[in-house]
Amino acid sequence: MDVGAVVMDEPQHQPMRIELLPDLSHCVQTRARQEYGATMSKILSGDQSSGLDERLELLRTFLEKADFSRLRRESEEHLTQGRKVEFVLPGSAGRGELSVQMIVKD
Repeated sequence: MDVGAVVMDEPQHQPMRIELLPDLSHCVQTRARQEYGATMSKILSGDQSSGLDERLELLRTFLEKADFSRLRRESEEHLTQGRKVEFVLPGSAGRGELSVQMIVKD
C-alpha cells in the first residue's frame, strides 16, 4: 500500500530515516498515521525485518509530539503553489528525541 512515505534502513552506524510526502489530499499527520498503521500491520503479521520496532516508535513519538497545525500550515503554503513537500524524521525516538525537517522542492 502506497501511503506516500518511504523508509530507508541505513547502515548500522546511522539512525533510521523516515520520509513522509504530504499532498493537498493528505496532510503530514494523515501520512504518518497511515505509515504507523502499515508498520504495525507488518509487525503483527510476523514480519521480522530489522528496524520495524524503531520505525514504529519514531512514528508514535512524531504523532504524539508534533505540532500538526503548524506543520500543515507551513506545508500547505508550498503545496498550493505546486511545490513538493517532504517531511524527514531522522534520529531515534527511543531516546525521546523528535526532529522534523521540512524540505520543499520545486
